[in-house]
Amino acid sequence: MTAQLNGKVALVTGASSGIGRATAITFARAGAKVVVASRRIAEGEETVNRILDLGGEAIFVKTDVSNAAEVEALVNKAVNIYGRLDCACNNAGFGGAASLITDMLEEDWNRLVDVNLKGTWLCLKYELRTMLKQGKGAIVNVASVGGVVGFASYASYCATKGGIIALTRAAALEYAQQGIRINVVSPGAIETNMLATLPTDALVQLIAKHPLRRSGKPEEIADTIVWLCSEAASFVTGHNMIIDGGYTSH
Repeated sequence: MTAQLNGKVALVTGASSGIGRATAITFARAGAKVVVASRRIAEGEETVNRILDLGGEAIFVKTDVSNAAEVEALVNKAVNIYGRLDCACNNAGFGGAASLITDMLEEDWNRLVDVNLKGTWLCLKYELRTMLKQGKGAIVNVASVGGVVGFASYASYCATKGGIIALTRAAALEYAQQGIRINVVSPGAIETNMLATLPTDALVQLIAKHPLRRSGKPEEIADTIVWLCSEAASFVTGHNMIIDGGYTSH
Protein backbone atom coordinates (compact mmCIF):
# COMPACT_ATOMS: atom_id res chain seq x y z
CA MET A 1 0.00 0.00 0.00
CA THR A 2 1.40 3.40 -1.00
CA ALA A 3 -0.75 5.48 1.33
CA GLN A 4 1.28 7.37 3.93
CA LEU A 5 -0.52 9.27 6.68
CA ASN A 6 2.17 9.83 9.28
CA GLY A 7 1.01 12.34 11.87
CA LYS A 8 -2.49 12.61 10.40
CA VAL A 9 -5.69 12.18 12.41
CA ALA A 10 -8.37 9.84 11.07
CA LEU A 11 -11.92 9.18 12.29
CA VAL A 12 -13.82 5.98 11.48
CA THR A 13 -17.48 5.35 12.35
CA GLY A 14 -18.89 1.86 12.65
CA ALA A 15 -15.37 0.74 13.56
CA SER A 16 -16.37 -2.08 15.89
CA SER A 17 -16.18 -4.79 13.22
CA GLY A 18 -15.94 -5.56 9.52
CA ILE A 19 -14.95 -2.83 7.10
CA GLY A 20 -14.89 -0.17 9.83
CA ARG A 21 -12.50 -2.11 12.07
CA ALA A 22 -10.26 -3.02 9.14
CA THR A 23 -10.20 0.62 8.03
CA ALA A 24 -9.27 1.88 11.50
CA ILE A 25 -6.41 -0.61 11.69
CA THR A 26 -5.24 0.24 8.16
CA PHE A 27 -5.23 3.96 8.99
CA ALA A 28 -3.04 3.15 11.99
CA ARG A 29 -0.68 1.04 9.89
CA ALA A 30 -0.34 4.03 7.55
CA GLY A 31 0.79 6.17 10.50
CA ALA A 32 -2.44 7.96 11.45
CA LYS A 33 -3.82 8.55 14.92
CA VAL A 34 -7.28 6.99 14.89
CA VAL A 35 -10.58 7.96 16.49
CA VAL A 36 -12.71 4.82 16.66
CA ALA A 37 -16.47 5.41 16.83
CA SER A 38 -19.23 2.88 17.37
CA ARG A 39 -22.39 2.25 19.37
CA ARG A 40 -20.93 -1.03 20.65
CA ILE A 41 -18.49 -0.27 23.44
CA ALA A 42 -16.70 -3.60 23.96
CA GLU A 43 -16.15 -4.16 20.25
CA GLY A 44 -15.03 -0.57 19.69
CA GLU A 45 -12.52 -0.81 22.52
CA GLU A 46 -11.26 -4.08 21.03
CA THR A 47 -10.49 -2.22 17.79
CA VAL A 48 -8.51 0.33 19.80
CA ASN A 49 -6.62 -2.45 21.59
CA ARG A 50 -5.66 -4.03 18.28
CA ILE A 51 -4.26 -0.71 17.11
CA LEU A 52 -2.34 -0.25 20.36
CA ASP A 53 -0.91 -3.76 20.00
CA LEU A 54 0.46 -2.67 16.62
CA GLY A 55 2.19 0.28 18.25
CA GLY A 56 -0.39 2.76 16.94
CA GLU A 57 -2.39 5.45 18.71
CA ALA A 58 -6.17 5.43 19.02
CA ILE A 59 -9.12 6.37 21.21
CA PHE A 60 -12.70 5.09 21.35
CA VAL A 61 -15.78 7.33 21.42
CA LYS A 62 -19.22 5.76 21.83
CA THR A 63 -21.37 7.30 19.11
CA ASP A 64 -24.82 6.84 17.59
CA VAL A 65 -24.44 8.51 14.19
CA SER A 66 -28.18 9.17 13.95
CA ASN A 67 -27.88 11.54 16.94
CA ALA A 68 -26.61 15.01 15.98
CA ALA A 69 -25.35 15.86 19.46
CA GLU A 70 -23.32 12.66 19.67
CA VAL A 71 -21.78 13.18 16.23
CA GLU A 72 -20.83 16.76 17.09
CA ALA A 73 -19.31 15.56 20.37
CA LEU A 74 -17.36 12.88 18.50
CA VAL A 75 -15.73 15.36 16.13
CA ASN A 76 -15.10 17.83 18.96
CA LYS A 77 -13.38 15.14 21.03
CA ALA A 78 -11.16 14.18 18.08
CA VAL A 79 -10.07 17.81 17.73
CA ASN A 80 -9.71 18.39 21.47
CA ILE A 81 -7.43 15.39 21.88
CA TYR A 82 -5.46 15.41 18.63
CA GLY A 83 -5.76 19.05 17.56
CA ARG A 84 -7.20 18.46 14.08
CA LEU A 85 -9.09 16.08 11.80
CA ASP A 86 -7.45 15.17 8.50
CA CYS A 87 -9.37 12.11 7.34
CA ALA A 88 -12.75 10.52 7.98
CA CYS A 89 -14.46 7.33 6.92
CA ASN A 90 -18.22 7.37 7.42
CA ASN A 91 -18.92 3.66 7.54
CA ALA A 92 -21.61 3.19 10.21
CA GLY A 93 -24.70 1.49 8.86
CA PHE A 94 -26.67 -1.74 8.71
CA GLY A 95 -28.62 -3.82 6.22
CA GLY A 96 -32.00 -4.25 7.82
CA ALA A 97 -34.32 -7.22 7.47
CA ALA A 98 -35.48 -8.52 4.11
CA SER A 99 -38.94 -7.19 3.24
CA LEU A 100 -41.06 -6.47 0.20
CA ILE A 101 -41.98 -2.81 -0.15
CA THR A 102 -45.65 -3.55 0.48
CA ASP A 103 -44.81 -5.35 3.74
CA MET A 104 -42.20 -2.92 5.02
CA LEU A 105 -42.87 -1.30 8.39
CA GLU A 106 -42.52 2.46 8.57
CA GLU A 107 -40.37 2.25 11.70
CA ASP A 108 -37.95 -0.12 9.93
CA TRP A 109 -37.68 2.27 6.98
CA ASN A 110 -37.11 5.22 9.31
CA ARG A 111 -34.38 3.44 11.27
CA LEU A 112 -32.45 2.54 8.12
CA VAL A 113 -32.69 6.09 6.79
CA ASP A 114 -31.73 7.55 10.19
CA VAL A 115 -28.56 5.48 10.52
CA ASN A 116 -27.38 4.93 6.96
CA LEU A 117 -28.31 8.17 5.20
CA LYS A 118 -28.99 10.75 7.91
CA GLY A 119 -26.02 9.41 9.87
CA THR A 120 -23.69 9.91 6.92
CA TRP A 121 -25.02 13.45 6.41
CA LEU A 122 -24.54 14.32 10.10
CA CYS A 123 -20.97 13.03 10.05
CA LEU A 124 -20.23 15.04 6.92
CA LYS A 125 -21.75 18.14 8.46
CA TYR A 126 -19.53 18.19 11.54
CA GLU A 127 -16.41 16.80 9.88
CA LEU A 128 -16.63 19.44 7.17
CA ARG A 129 -17.00 22.27 9.68
CA THR A 130 -13.68 21.27 11.21
CA MET A 131 -11.93 20.65 7.90
CA LEU A 132 -13.07 24.00 6.53
CA LYS A 133 -11.25 25.73 9.40
CA GLN A 134 -8.12 23.79 8.45
CA GLY A 135 -8.49 24.38 4.72
CA LYS A 136 -7.88 20.73 3.95
CA GLY A 137 -9.26 17.23 4.49
CA ALA A 138 -10.38 13.99 2.91
CA ILE A 139 -13.59 12.06 3.56
CA VAL A 140 -14.74 8.67 2.30
CA ASN A 141 -18.34 7.51 2.72
CA VAL A 142 -19.26 3.84 2.53
CA ALA A 143 -22.17 2.87 0.29
CA SER A 144 -22.73 -0.47 -1.49
CA VAL A 145 -23.31 -1.99 -4.89
CA GLY A 146 -26.89 -1.99 -3.59
CA GLY A 147 -26.84 1.74 -4.24
CA VAL A 148 -25.94 1.11 -7.88
CA VAL A 149 -28.10 -1.92 -8.71
CA GLY A 150 -31.27 -3.21 -7.08
CA PHE A 151 -31.66 -6.07 -4.63
CA ALA A 152 -35.18 -7.45 -4.30
CA SER A 153 -36.49 -7.40 -0.72
CA TYR A 154 -33.87 -4.81 0.29
CA ALA A 155 -35.35 -1.67 -1.26
CA SER A 156 -34.83 0.47 1.84
CA TYR A 157 -31.16 -0.53 2.09
CA CYS A 158 -30.63 0.18 -1.61
CA ALA A 159 -32.36 3.54 -1.26
CA THR A 160 -30.11 4.64 1.60
CA LYS A 161 -26.94 3.51 -0.15
CA GLY A 162 -27.96 5.18 -3.40
CA GLY A 163 -28.63 8.31 -1.38
CA ILE A 164 -25.12 8.17 0.09
CA ILE A 165 -23.63 8.07 -3.41
CA ALA A 166 -25.68 11.09 -4.52
CA LEU A 167 -24.90 12.93 -1.26
CA THR A 168 -21.18 12.32 -1.78
CA ARG A 169 -21.20 13.72 -5.31
CA ALA A 170 -23.04 16.86 -4.24
CA ALA A 171 -20.78 17.38 -1.23
CA ALA A 172 -17.66 16.92 -3.36
CA LEU A 173 -18.84 19.71 -5.66
CA GLU A 174 -19.62 22.01 -2.74
CA TYR A 175 -16.22 21.73 -1.06
CA ALA A 176 -13.68 20.93 -3.78
CA GLN A 177 -12.43 24.51 -3.94
CA GLN A 178 -12.01 24.60 -0.15
CA GLY A 179 -9.36 21.86 -0.30
CA ILE A 180 -11.59 19.01 0.84
CA ARG A 181 -11.94 15.81 -1.19
CA ILE A 182 -15.02 13.63 -0.68
CA ASN A 183 -15.39 10.18 -2.24
CA VAL A 184 -17.48 7.06 -1.73
CA VAL A 185 -16.78 3.34 -1.98
CA SER A 186 -19.39 0.78 -2.99
CA PRO A 187 -18.37 -2.72 -1.89
CA GLY A 188 -19.82 -5.92 -3.25
CA ALA A 189 -20.08 -9.09 -1.16
CA ILE A 190 -17.58 -8.63 1.68
CA GLU A 191 -16.86 -11.05 4.54
CA THR A 192 -18.66 -9.15 7.30
CA ASN A 193 -21.35 -9.92 9.87
CA MET A 194 -23.94 -8.59 7.42
CA LEU A 195 -22.95 -11.12 4.77
CA ALA A 196 -22.93 -13.91 7.35
CA THR A 197 -26.65 -13.35 8.04
CA LEU A 198 -27.59 -14.49 4.53
CA PRO A 199 -28.91 -18.05 4.10
CA THR A 200 -26.23 -20.39 2.71
CA ASP A 201 -27.95 -20.91 -0.66
CA ALA A 202 -28.46 -17.15 -1.13
CA LEU A 203 -24.80 -16.51 -0.25
CA VAL A 204 -23.59 -19.12 -2.75
CA GLN A 205 -25.75 -17.61 -5.48
CA LEU A 206 -24.53 -14.08 -4.68
CA ILE A 207 -20.85 -15.00 -4.77
CA ALA A 208 -21.39 -16.92 -8.01
CA LYS A 209 -22.49 -13.64 -9.62
CA HIS A 210 -19.09 -12.10 -8.83
CA PRO A 211 -16.74 -12.85 -11.75
CA LEU A 212 -13.84 -13.40 -9.33
CA ARG A 213 -15.98 -16.15 -7.74
CA ARG A 214 -15.26 -15.15 -4.19
CA SER A 215 -16.30 -12.64 -1.57
CA GLY A 216 -14.03 -9.74 -0.70
CA LYS A 217 -12.17 -9.19 2.53
CA PRO A 218 -12.71 -6.10 4.72
CA GLU A 219 -9.01 -5.28 4.36
CA GLU A 220 -9.42 -4.96 0.59
CA ILE A 221 -11.99 -2.22 1.10
CA ALA A 222 -9.95 -0.62 3.87
CA ASP A 223 -6.87 -0.32 1.64
CA THR A 224 -8.91 1.61 -0.92
CA ILE A 225 -10.47 3.90 1.68
CA VAL A 226 -7.10 4.81 3.18
CA TRP A 227 -5.62 5.34 -0.29
CA LEU A 228 -8.46 7.74 -1.13
CA CYS A 229 -7.64 9.71 2.02
CA SER A 230 -3.95 9.95 1.14
CA GLU A 231 -2.03 12.32 -1.11
CA ALA A 232 -1.69 9.43 -3.57
CA ALA A 233 -5.34 10.19 -4.47
CA SER A 234 -4.94 13.99 -4.49
CA PHE A 235 -6.75 14.38 -7.85
CA VAL A 236 -9.70 12.16 -6.92
CA THR A 237 -12.96 13.64 -5.63
CA GLY A 238 -16.67 13.02 -6.18
CA HIS A 239 -15.86 9.47 -7.27
CA ASN A 240 -17.80 6.29 -6.51
CA MET A 241 -15.18 3.55 -6.27
CA ILE A 242 -16.97 0.26 -6.90
CA ILE A 243 -15.08 -2.64 -5.31
CA ASP A 244 -17.15 -5.68 -6.15
CA GLY A 245 -15.10 -8.40 -7.80
CA GLY A 246 -16.71 -7.47 -11.12
CA TYR A 247 -20.32 -7.89 -9.93
CA THR A 248 -21.63 -4.74 -11.63
CA SER A 249 -19.74 -5.46 -14.88
CA HIS A 250 -22.49 -7.79 -16.09
